[in-house]
Amino acid sequence: MAESGDRDKSGRPTNNRMPSAPTHTAEEARLLGAMPVDPMDDIELRSVQLQFPNSRGSIGGTCDMRRVPTDKGDILVAIQGDPTKPAILTYHDLGLNYLSSFAGFFNYPTMRGLLENFCVYHVTAPGQEEGAPTLPEDYVYPTMEELAAQLLFVLSHFGLKSVIGFGVGAGGNILARFALANPEKVGALCLINCVSTAAGWIEWGYQTFNARFLRTKGMTQSVVDYLMWHHFGRNLEERNHDLVQMYKNHFERSINPTNLGMWIYAYIHRTDLNIARTPSGTPQNNTTLKMPVINITGALSPHVDDTVTLNGRLDPTNSSWMKIQDCAMVLEEQPGKLAEAFRLFLQGEGYAVGALQKLARAATIESLTA
Repeated sequence: MAESGDRDKSGRPTNNRMPSAPTHTAEEARLLGAMPVDPMDDIELRSVQLQFPNSRGSIGGTCDMRRVPTDKGDILVAIQGDPTKPAILTYHDLGLNYLSSFAGFFNYPTMRGLLENFCVYHVTAPGQEEGAPTLPEDYVYPTMEELAAQLLFVLSHFGLKSVIGFGVGAGGNILARFALANPEKVGALCLINCVSTAAGWIEWGYQTFNARFLRTKGMTQSVVDYLMWHHFGRNLEERNHDLVQMYKNHFERSINPTNLGMWIYAYIHRTDLNIARTPSGTPQNNTTLKMPVINITGALSPHVDDTVTLNGRLDPTNSSWMKIQDCAMVLEEQPGKLAEAFRLFLQGEGYAVGALQKLARAATIESLTA
């Protein structure tokens, strides 16, 4: 029995040791699912960390990898699903690629079911794939407008007349530019943590240093800290530790810092999208996105205000804004809620309604029986 000095104010015994410490009785050990004698060792910790890369690799093994030639060099496109089905085209955010950005989300049960009704074309920005060689010194990285224009080559290469855009962060900005320039080629848009304005002075100055460090010193701690803030916001200690650590490792080890520095430089020199909501009662013009748009952010994201600004510039008759609680990196922290929102969005636009309703019922049954 614990002495009175070992109890907190509520009268409960205090215990600052790991649950697997050898002071547990055999009964306590069975209830806690812990070994009564042996503490958790490094092998167990390593096995937990390896679960994430393995689950992500499953999508890579199912994709058909293609190099698509464009006027600004080849880009990598990963095709997932039946090419005869309607196309979803994804574009990732800074510091990521198709695998690190979308593998976990499209491996989620509901999203795996979507692949029966769609084919997903995952576009990776130039030089951002894992293990990418350093781009030549004389390579001029495409501007954001030129990155958007590259998607015309992707659609032409695969014979796609129209796509559903699914973009995150910088990738959402690129897809929005493509949709503005080619409205007939985009049936709908899902934009997550998307910025529609030019970079402000603080962002421009901070990111200029990041881009310079990446190209001269490699991946410094300050750049990693920025990327973690960009994707997760603040209070990392209160988030999923394994997820946070996985992305730290990814930024430190899996991306080419020189290539990332080039893309960051292009991103901070982005122009404003120059879109505006047409006042009610006036004729519609070409100053905003014409296709249906779902504009999503995470409540903990540092980009919430940017998505609110974007929402105020979209046509309210064909757009909606959604804030998902308890997350910043929506695809990773709340995949179920995002998958449901995306499913309803597609269903509302008339895509594979019956099949998606069946998927929703199956997902509900699975969650109830889990």
